[in-house]
Amino acid sequence: MQYQNWGAQDLTVPARAQLPEVPVERGMVLEEVQSGWVGAVTRVEKSGGMHVVALEDRRGKSRSFRLGFGFLLEGQAIRLMPPAPKQAPGGPAAGRTASGSVRVAGQRAQVAKASRIWVEGKHDAELVEKVWGDDLRVEGIVVEPLHGIDDLTAAVADFRPGPGRRLGVLVDHLVPNSKESRIADAVMASPGAAGNVLIVGHPYVDVWQAIRPAVLGIRKWPEVPRGQDWKTGILAAFGWPHATKEDIGLGWQKLLGAVRTYADLEASLLGRVEEVIDFLTVP
Repeated sequence: MQYQNWGAQDLTVPARAQLPEVPVERGMVLEEVQSGWVGAVTRVEKSGGMHVVALEDRRGKSRSFRLGFGFLLEGQAIRLMPPAPKQAPGGPAAGRTASGSVRVAGQRAQVAKASRIWVEGKHDAELVEKVWGDDLRVEGIVVEPLHGIDDLTAAVADFRPGPGRRLGVLVDHLVPNSKESRIADAVMASPGAAGNVLIVGHPYVDVWQAIRPAVLGIRKWPEVPRGQDWKTGILAAFGWPHATKEDIGLGWQKLLGAVRTYADLEASLLGRVEEVIDFLTVP
């Protein structure tokens, strides 16, 4: 670090003008010189007419600082600027949605159709909405969380699927000989299900694992011992708060915040969601 570049003179206008101006980007690791705080950029927002950047350190703690002078990037003093107007790296390409589809300019969301996508829980619904939300609004398809699939057979019967009223269900841990696969088989054997209900699933214990580890800066997802709550174990392995439901929710929001486009998700989830959307929208 070039500490010789810093001192009282660096707080004056002439010296500031000599520093490179770098637009802030999510994931960028910075050091705020005055406090010595080092962390990755997790968000940038406007507060009180000025831009503020949040830096999260390796322990998951976050502090906010005003953009401008007083930052080091890879040891180099910079002037931290607001985000560049162009698309940030890793986000959807111009004219594309987060799912990779061509964006339909100027089209309003369609009135919701009778057909539905059901997912196991709130987190599944939020992930699908983040990546495929634009596409689903164009098609008029609503995503609804089930909060578990133990009563899926009764729920499908109440839904009364049929032509023009199709149902796509995305299930966690849908692997052979599992409880989930037995429930799926029973549903598909029920009246009205054939041709009107599609149940697909991914192999993961929870939809969290559908986020590619590299997106989170890890080599692979931590292993959680049997008998321990999986989400609690994951957050504990990350060193994040995990004692309450609020901690679980905040931890998920951090993970969800790392997802920018379909490329941040595992192919085993991508294919299943696209299959469901096709089933509900293709005549």
